[in-house]
Amino acid sequence: MPDLHTLYHELILDHSRSPRNHREMPDADLQQEGRNPLCGDHVHVWLRMDGDRIADVSFVGKGCAISQASASIMTTAVKGKTREEAEALFNRFHDLVTGHLSDEDAETLPSRLGAFSGVARFPVRVKCASLSWHALRSALREEPRTASPE
Repeated sequence: MPDLHTLYHELILDHSRSPRNHREMPDADLQQEGRNPLCGDHVHVWLRMDGDRIADVSFVGKGCAISQASASIMTTAVKGKTREEAEALFNRFHDLVTGHLSDEDAETLPSRLGAFSGVARFPVRVKCASLSWHALRSALREEPRTASPE
């Protein structure tokens, strides 16, 4: 039986090679661009809202496997969530990748997000994993500037 590290590695590779919700969304209500100036990762996130709920979410981007997999998994995790639920998920994910999430809280995250638990050991990768999440939060807050994981 493969260990957890191997399963997480395979999940990240799968989402990087075959990203979910990877498309432009012409009828989006909200959108935001995100850039990581340190490594050149780039993501554009689109949201179609149904009232306060995320009815659909998509992204297009270029970057490392971590950034692309994180964007893909993010879209599957927030679809159907309210703004408040998505913001709370952003906060918990950010705490996970920065090493500030307790083991007890980590167990309440959707299991796919656990694949990024090891990112905290590599500080330069935190920005890769959180780029799309920062773009999502900026879009939900309707901020006019390009999002950055800085």
